[in-house]
Amino acid sequence: MTTRRLVLTRSAAVVGAASTGLLLPQIARAQSGKVRVGFMLPYTGTYAQLGVAIENGVRMAIDEKGGKLGGREIEWFKVDDESEPAKGVENANRLVQRDKVDVIIGTVHSGVQMGIQKVARESGVLSIIPNAGVHAATRALCAPNVFRTSFTNSQPTLALGKPMFDRGVKKAVWITHKYAAGDEAFEGFRESFTKAGGTVVKELGLPFPQVEFQALLTEIASIKPDAVACFFAGAAAPKFIRDYAAAGLKGKIPLYGSGFLTEGVIEAAGPAAEGIVTTMHYSDSLDIPRNKQFRLAYAKMFRLQPDVYAVQGYDAGQLLVQGLAAVKGDLGNKQAISKAMESAVIDSPRGKWTMSKSHNPVQDMYLRVVEKGENKVIGVAAKALADSGAGCKMGA
Repeated sequence: MTTRRLVLTRSAAVVGAASTGLLLPQIARAQSGKVRVGFMLPYTGTYAQLGVAIENGVRMAIDEKGGKLGGREIEWFKVDDESEPAKGVENANRLVQRDKVDVIIGTVHSGVQMGIQKVARESGVLSIIPNAGVHAATRALCAPNVFRTSFTNSQPTLALGKPMFDRGVKKAVWITHKYAAGDEAFEGFRESFTKAGGTVVKELGLPFPQVEFQALLTEIASIKPDAVACFFAGAAAPKFIRDYAAAGLKGKIPLYGSGFLTEGVIEAAGPAAEGIVTTMHYSDSLDIPRNKQFRLAYAKMFRLQPDVYAVQGYDAGQLLVQGLAAVKGDLGNKQAISKAMESAVIDSPRGKWTMSKSHNPVQDMYLRVVEKGENKVIGVAAKALADSGAGCKMGA
């Protein structure tokens, strides 16, 4: 059976590259005593940089604890999920059935995560989600062996409504791409803004991944709301920010958003991004010792600046270290591993956080403003914010 082995390396250039296939007898693998960790992440395409950042973070966290899990050596495997939902189940099965991994760490794309979720629930393999925010993973499809170290899509916007209302915004327009992540982000915003006393006067959307915003921006100008709130990520985000300013709305109608609006795209957005306020569970500029220590160590190890994806990967590594340390590497003791991970306190660069009953982070959300090309933290938008976990029957 062909396996893909990866040698732990401090070189960022090598992280993300596949190794030569090696042929190993079944019995030799069984006697190796190594923990088999599989990465299912995007290594090509739009999200390739995110996949590498996550893997870097995971490896760094484990390396800091001696490079072992529960006292056992690690054998690494990886699959490029290509951010292709149609291949999600097939790719996850390759890791579980072919490579016999003990742990799957993945992924970025919520559609692909649903494939991993299906395989994890059916096989019982330990699964850690370092990014994908799809609600179902820690709601209706939650499982004792599935944990998330990032966020749900509605968590950042669940912290956005009250700060906007407190800043005098009574009537707001919401705009996003019409797909799962956009719809789930709106759920959080609508709940928090209306609870604070605000009114969503219009919900606007366009099909993903279209970026022709002009007609919708014209409509916003005619509505004249107190502010606009939105969810855009990736390449669409800087385009929307630039188009918003070009339409003459910047300086007239304040723009707010989920933190992904300005995460990693400020340079591409240019001066148009200045003054945009967002809510997010992390910021590069977060002024706490743990973040400064992490950023320095990451830059030394990989010759790169870390981002929120590296932090989420780092915390996935920390969670896995704690889970396997609790059982001294005994992967057969799944109940004890799950219990240890459920009760873990993660000392994260984003600030300490805990795990909810549905296995999603209970974490602070920061209020940030773009100032001089940086997401500057100006306060805590919500302390220890938990996702509802609605529909999760775990332990019921």
